[in-house]
Amino acid sequence: MLELAQTRIVLGLTGGIACYKSAELLRRLQDHGAQVDVVMTEAATHFITPTTMQALSGRPVWVDAWDARAPNSMAHITLTRGATAVLIVPASTDFMAKLAHGMADDLLSTLCVARGSVPLLIAPAMNHEMWTHPATQRNASQLRADGVVLLGPGEGEQACGETGSGRMLEPEQILRALIAHFQPKLLAGRRVLITAGPTSEPIDPVRVLTNRSSGKMGYAVARAAAEAGARVELVSGPTCLDTPDGVQRIDVHTAAQMHHAVMERADQADIFIAIAAVADWAIAQPSDQKMKKHADGQAPKLDFVLNPDILAEVARLPQGPWCVGFAAETEKLHEHAQAKRRRKDIPLLVGNLVQNTMNADQTELVLFDDAGIHPMSRQPKLAAARALMRAIAERLPDSSQPV
Repeated sequence: MLELAQTRIVLGLTGGIACYKSAELLRRLQDHGAQVDVVMTEAATHFITPTTMQALSGRPVWVDAWDARAPNSMAHITLTRGATAVLIVPASTDFMAKLAHGMADDLLSTLCVARGSVPLLIAPAMNHEMWTHPATQRNASQLRADGVVLLGPGEGEQACGETGSGRMLEPEQILRALIAHFQPKLLAGRRVLITAGPTSEPIDPVRVLTNRSSGKMGYAVARAAAEAGARVELVSGPTCLDTPDGVQRIDVHTAAQMHHAVMERADQADIFIAIAAVADWAIAQPSDQKMKKHADGQAPKLDFVLNPDILAEVARLPQGPWCVGFAAETEKLHEHAQAKRRRKDIPLLVGNLVQNTMNADQTELVLFDDAGIHPMSRQPKLAAARALMRAIAERLPDSSQPV
């Protein structure tokens, strides 16, 4: 997906070793359709050259406030007019201080002061002692109060050899944060609880009963909900997926563990989205030792018990959240999905045919509610998740307003 198509980003670089990551970020911005104008401070040119950034961007790079290439020699004005956002990567300690105090003594700082209503996002990058210094923290608080979006910083090993907070986020993280910034905040302030992935029911210490769910759709929904401004808790069965940015993840294995984690949190949620492929059955008495093959070649007999119906229990809570269910079917999607929605008494159910979407990066969802059946086009799972957030926001009753 070209998620930044028809955007123009002013990418600012200030002095710091993390400048080398800005080259990678520039390419990723372009990969997603953005046009990028690069502005560098004089200090930034000591870490990466304007020639490099110009070669990558295919556009002139700006350093000097007095550059005569700009109309009327006013690059600090013309560069932000029509821009979608100003993104400072990396943002040094010194540059954050300039922004916090409205200083404008070079092209980039002047451009930020003169940007008008263009959003400003910065990715701090500095030694951990510099980041935790009281002055830097005061400046960071002031910038947030002024509407500047701070991306990070993270924690980890730093160029100086020390470890701690102040490390710049990786280019992919910054890219995701920028994309998220432009998503409509349809669920701002909402508390959303989501289940995702498979469950894993033990047979013995080395064998499990599970299913083929990859968790991709659930994780896409969690990311989309966070992008939409919600506070998201994700109760996840075993997957190999990274936790979406801004999402609190609770790892579980069995359906019983998922049930416990959900019921602990359900009364605090405004919306519950049950996407996990929860095993319907569990082994009644898992062996505590590895089961051996029978000498007579016979397969062992396994007794099953029903797992709890998590969605149905949450839907029955007296003051419970607004519920969304998922139905993954192999046939008769409309018939089975409608029956499931009525049986669980939930306002919205999302269905799909698993043979078309299992482990794939695209999906084709159908929404079922009191008004009828609403097919969605086949699209990437993240795009479908964002469309689902819009559908949920449109259907939420006034009584589910966040407190």
